[in-house]
Amino acid sequence: MSAPKKPQSSSTSADVRPAPVISVIGTGYLGATHAAAMAEMGFETIGVDVDPAKLAALSAGEVPFYEPGLPELITKHVATGRLRFTADIAEAVAAADVHFVCVGTPQKAGSHAANLTYVESATRGVAENLTHPGLIVGKSTVPVGTAARLRGIVREFAPAGISAELIWNPEFLREGKAVDDTLHPDRLVWGGASEAADAVIREVYAAPISEGTPVITTDLATAELVKVSANAFLATKISFINAISEMCAITGADVTTLADALGQDARIGRKFLNAGLGFGGGCLPKDIRALMHRANEIGAERVVGLMQQVDEINMGQRQRVIDMAIESAGGSVLNRRVAVIGAAFKPLTDDVRDSPALNVAAALHLRGAQVTLWDPEAMDTAKRSFPTLSYTTSMTDAIEGADIVLVLTEWDDIIEADPVALANIVGRREVIDARNCLPVEHWVKAGWTVRSLGRPTPVTGAPVSVAAGMHDSLATSR
Repeated sequence: MSAPKKPQSSSTSADVRPAPVISVIGTGYLGATHAAAMAEMGFETIGVDVDPAKLAALSAGEVPFYEPGLPELITKHVATGRLRFTADIAEAVAAADVHFVCVGTPQKAGSHAANLTYVESATRGVAENLTHPGLIVGKSTVPVGTAARLRGIVREFAPAGISAELIWNPEFLREGKAVDDTLHPDRLVWGGASEAADAVIREVYAAPISEGTPVITTDLATAELVKVSANAFLATKISFINAISEMCAITGADVTTLADALGQDARIGRKFLNAGLGFGGGCLPKDIRALMHRANEIGAERVVGLMQQVDEINMGQRQRVIDMAIESAGGSVLNRRVAVIGAAFKPLTDDVRDSPALNVAAALHLRGAQVTLWDPEAMDTAKRSFPTLSYTTSMTDAIEGADIVLVLTEWDDIIEADPVALANIVGRREVIDARNCLPVEHWVKAGWTVRSLGRPTPVTGAPVSVAAGMHDSLATSR
């Protein structure tokens, strides 16, 4: 395939072609963000999806999930005409030159393997509707070896005489910061590109490249492994500090100070070293399990064993917090009023997929607790997943009269809350800070008993003994 030429200007010849038109197949979290970013970078962009209701909402600037800045960006470029949405993949492919595959790869039911049905279908849909040479760019997170098979689909279904090339360009979005991560990525990676395809993708990413974003070009397999390996490493880092936090709880050490000290080592860094309830969401859990499954298929046994431990440590954190709540309630949460702050798996999102917060809330509910939950963004998604829990419209309503308060998502609302005001409305001044995010000294001074993961009491008093540290730390004003 030949690389599209730069847009025509008054100083260029008449045979110069315009910038490539972009199609984005799939308008979920990844696709909607990528389509809006492509329009912001100046490209005519067409988002494709099979859900008419979603398309109508996006066309109206309404995003079916919470992502700061994304609704405004979509509204802006629907208005400029650079961004539109359609259910007609044939129309979109015929109009476009570069086709980004941004569909989901959920975990298969009853297996750790990734479900590649949507990726395969989207790739085939692009290939069989090509009317002129095109570049197909995979962005979905897939098991290594997938792109090579997809190239076979392209060869099989692309019309005779029309050249098409498939490369892989993994995404590195953080929920809550996806718009900025797309417009100003910390790195760009693509694999399997010919010289012509490389020229096209560099034109698409000309804006971030001009800002100095590093570009790494490689083979298909490496490009596929980059994203899942990054997620696996971050998951490992989280599970490592959570494992160490158990030692801190036993010995009276402070896991937060320990992490600060570790983070000063440039080889380690401080990010993702916050001990707490553990990771969740739609990426890290499924990606490490898919990596585990694929590693087992190809005989990479050490990867299987490592990811198994990472997953087990992470899931164990949920039980650790459940046990802390039961202990705080005197051995049983039956009929105890439990306020849960947070449903999303992390702040700045309404994503409750594999949310540790919801998992803990539901487990306490099943043990007979009267659970009332509040989250500033994830109430609707939480209700759809766990309709039997009780929900309230404000944090203070959730906390009022509660026997135990559980902080399960580190929203600023609870971090910045006035513990004195909350102490005056709660039933018992007991809080479990499962994200180690509260300013504990302020809460203790307000009369609260604060339990956290791997942190000792911050106030003066008798030193924490090894025996006393057998349970996660207890901070109290008594």
